[in-house]
Amino acid sequence: MKIISMIPARYSASRFPAKLMQDLGGKTVILRTYEATVATKLFDDVIVVTDSDIIYNEIVNHGGKAMMSKKEHDCGSDRIAEAVELLDVDIVINVQGDEPFTDKESLTKLIEVFKQDPNKEVDLASLMVHITDEEEIKNPNTVKVIVDQADFALYFSRSPIPYPRDKDVGVRYFKHKGVYAFRKQAIMDFYNLPMLSLEASEKIECIRYLEYGKRIKMVETDVQGVEIDTPEDLERAKKLWK
Repeated sequence: MKIISMIPARYSASRFPAKLMQDLGGKTVILRTYEATVATKLFDDVIVVTDSDIIYNEIVNHGGKAMMSKKEHDCGSDRIAEAVELLDVDIVINVQGDEPFTDKESLTKLIEVFKQDPNKEVDLASLMVHITDEEEIKNPNTVKVIVDQADFALYFSRSPIPYPRDKDVGVRYFKHKGVYAFRKQAIMDFYNLPMLSLEASEKIECIRYLEYGKRIKMVETDVQGVEIDTPEDLERAKKLWK
């Protein structure tokens, strides 16, 4: 089974432009993420896929692997799909470029999902973290996920799901962490299928897989890390790095 990691990296993020080129302990965020992913030693290859000469050069000049994506893309999955279309690969793991604290334990759990799936019933796997803070549960920037008894995703939302009409039923809330592991066919299907209304409404790309009947296995992890979406996140990351 050939497993590679792809790191989609846009330069012009809407909420925090050029965030991937910000300094984190003497190296850029994107280089930290790349090096953390390589250091897991889990992959046959690790490649940054970008629309930016600046990011491309940053990785290549430090001895890493990068590819320029040819087209404008709405999301990271589309950027990865274009890059892997002609590659000989079975499983692709998408590590977000703004996750410099990417850890081996969580990625190992994702890979294990496919090793234990001989009948290929799982199209993709992703990570979720148990959250209890009420502000975070209500925060629309935190994507929540609900799962069935076998941990297959039922739905993702920016709203609190399930809605806590009755607070005494022992519901646990989970935040979706944007690390995905795909079968190559699943990501190529995603690339070729149009966006439908639920995904368009929530602006959460993994909803497209659910809308087209794909099966997403969620894996619980207790590694929070820091996703760098805002300047405040970067300051938290710097403290954590120290």
